[in-house]
Amino acid sequence: MSRPVPPSLVLRPDGIERFDRGNGVTTIPFVGRWNCATNTVTTGMTVFAPGTGIPLHSHNVEETVLVFDGEATAVVGDDEFDLVAGEATWVPAGVPHCFRNRGAGPMTIYWVYGGRDVTRTITATGETVEHLSDADRGATPA
Repeated sequence: MSRPVPPSLVLRPDGIERFDRGNGVTTIPFVGRWNCATNTVTTGMTVFAPGTGIPLHSHNVEETVLVFDGEATAVVGDDEFDLVAGEATWVPAGVPHCFRNRGAGPMTIYWVYGGRDVTRTITATGETVEHLSDADRGATPA
């Protein structure tokens, strides 16, 4: 079996430790500061149980999100969109947004941040936390 030439990576979700965001939302971190010394993007997937979401927030970097599976409601700024698998969003840095599972089954998103040092600022409180830190949990019922 061939292996990628470092610093390239092959990432297999079954071998990656999950980040429990609470309330039935789990993140699978792919590429980031934790496993790559030279990354300029941060990537992963988040799986949402039915009826769950992440609170309205913004980041210090741009983000694109692909709905990989299921049905989502995306809030971007003052607008709300219903999305299905194969549809994507792009959100500039500083724009409040969130995703909620509006379907009867699990909903999975694949996300890419345009940076290495990602933060999340919760709109309701103004609190800024490091992405995927212990303080970056707080998934809620949608």
